[in-house]
Amino acid sequence: MGVSRVGIVGAGTMGQGIATACAGAGLEVLLVDQAADIAARAVEEIAEELDRDIAKWRHTPSEKKAILGRLRPVDGLQSLEPADLVIEAVPDDLALKGRVFAELDRACSPATVLATNTSTLSVTEIAAHTKRPQRVIGLHFQNPGTRAPLVEIVRGLKTSDAAFATARLLVQALGKTGIEVFEYPGYVTTRVIVPFVNEAMHVVMDGVATAEAVDTAVKLGYGLPVGPLALADRVGLDELLRWMQHLFKELGDFKYRPCPLLRQMVRAGHLGVKSGRGFFEYDDNGQVKRTEKP
Repeated sequence: MGVSRVGIVGAGTMGQGIATACAGAGLEVLLVDQAADIAARAVEEIAEELDRDIAKWRHTPSEKKAILGRLRPVDGLQSLEPADLVIEAVPDDLALKGRVFAELDRACSPATVLATNTSTLSVTEIAAHTKRPQRVIGLHFQNPGTRAPLVEIVRGLKTSDAAFATARLLVQALGKTGIEVFEYPGYVTTRVIVPFVNEAMHVVMDGVATAEAVDTAVKLGYGLPVGPLALADRVGLDELLRWMQHLFKELGDFKYRPCPLLRQMVRAGHLGVKSGRGFFEYDDNGQVKRTEKP
């Protein structure tokens, strides 16, 4: 089944990125959050981000106008009934996602594919909250959703080949590379990156090197475009902590046990880019200030 109209549930950073990517690919986008004013404000924030992209020559004013013309904030999940495919992008909380999918199942056409953007949770368990588990799939977009070229297309236990084919067509329409993943805690990217980032935090906590030195060493030593601690700040330290706690609970492997420094920073409200402070400090545009956190 082709996709021409996409519903997005959750108008936070990731939801906005996915919505922008879909609208940029020529798809009509229905964006919903807990309240209509939140979704409307999200569209304004997307416009502001597009202005920053224009300043960096990533978009033109005419492209901005076209993208915003395809974005429509709507009120309530029942407004997503016309969507061919719905992508849920709410926080990685199983109970919350379960409630969202149960309501989406009632609101949307039986033919609609329901996708979750979860990074670690079970697609099968989320699908169990619906009467269409064969039409539930994982679409794990990377951050930032507008530019990151990869999407993990995650099959739950009952995901049908038809639902997978629809999801893959959408990923291709967005100009991204989709990899097929069979459900397992953490999938591919999260399972691999978590121990890497966690160990970098331990290096800082142990006083071996500063956050800036660790990121510089890893970037130059291994040719990576971003260091592990800057990446953690970009993901959100609270989100990263949720990933680690879930993987540690599911797999029981100590390599996923969250670094105590991470717990301390989250408790202090130092969540990374979104709070202006994590392992580094950030300005209002999310750019690193050249003053490292003590």
